[in-house]
Amino acid sequence: MSRKILLIEDNKDMRENTAEILALSGYNTLTAKDGKEGVEMARKENPDLIICDIMMPVLDGYGVLHVLSKNPSTAGIPFIFLTAKAERSDMRKGMEMGADDYLTKPFDDVELMNAIESRLKKAEAMKKEFSKNMDGLNDFIASAKGIDDLKKLSSERDTKTFRKKENIYTEGSHPKGVFFVVKGKVKTYKTHEQGKELITGLYKEGDFFGYLPLLEGKEYRDSSKALEDTEICMIPKEDFFSLIYQNSEVSRKFIQLLSDNLQEMEDQLIKLAYSSVRKRVAEALVTLADRYRKENEQTFSMNISREDLASLAGTATETTIRTLSDFKDEGLIDVKNGCISVVNYNKLAGMRN
Repeated sequence: MSRKILLIEDNKDMRENTAEILALSGYNTLTAKDGKEGVEMARKENPDLIICDIMMPVLDGYGVLHVLSKNPSTAGIPFIFLTAKAERSDMRKGMEMGADDYLTKPFDDVELMNAIESRLKKAEAMKKEFSKNMDGLNDFIASAKGIDDLKKLSSERDTKTFRKKENIYTEGSHPKGVFFVVKGKVKTYKTHEQGKELITGLYKEGDFFGYLPLLEGKEYRDSSKALEDTEICMIPKEDFFSLIYQNSEVSRKFIQLLSDNLQEMEDQLIKLAYSSVRKRVAEALVTLADRYRKENEQTFSMNISREDLASLAGTATETTIRTLSDFKDEGLIDVKNGCISVVNYNKLAGMRN
């Protein structure tokens, strides 16, 4: 199946000539005569790559890139700017906005094909499903760097073991890098002035965490702690930023992670505000199962403290313990030696308020 390329160009001759080159090279080519039409076509057709002129009526190329980058379905599409201008300021503005490449008119067929093939190859590499372990992290980093000829991201990515309940970072401290879970389970949490905790995130093997304050240039607004003996790898701040700035695919991947995290936090706030205690505890158990249940595992079990479960559910520890006792009597869970096993996932997930 041929790759689909969207060409957005207001000059008719340039549009037709470039489209002909693309078609002769075997690409399925779509064309738009201005930025507004191009945005609509990108949303509808979801092309593999976009080539866009900068100076256009209605909506210029910068506007097209800005609009498409706000939509998760189009934000990851490789984007190449075309312009008759050769000023460095225009080139720099485009790249800072997230463009993947830049071609100055007039360009020849070889330049165009090289730019397209290079960007499609990098985009394909970023779609690979990497194993979520240290080898997968190294593969992810290697593919993210790819053609940019960046040297090895970090020759000293040491792995550190954190014991159960040991803090990884604390609220108010300054981030020095991005954390990657090699093995184990991690929670992030905020502490109320009265000492009560609210869990803000749960992470497992293969997850990144602690990158939001690094991207914002601010102190940590929560703390993180190991839920069990856990192995953590930290990617140093300088290496992380070199990767983000040099590779738009990687920056988009972390933007998607941020978007997913924000959506989870919004959902959690809504549940805390409107759900009953029984439903909140049930949802906390379902969240743990969804996050940590291994593939093909029929029954999920986890030795989690009642304080942590209460923090995840947003209720008092005593109330959580009573609710767990009710769930056990109802055959929804089993409890042995402090370990909670989810017996009836569907009923917990479908519990009414």
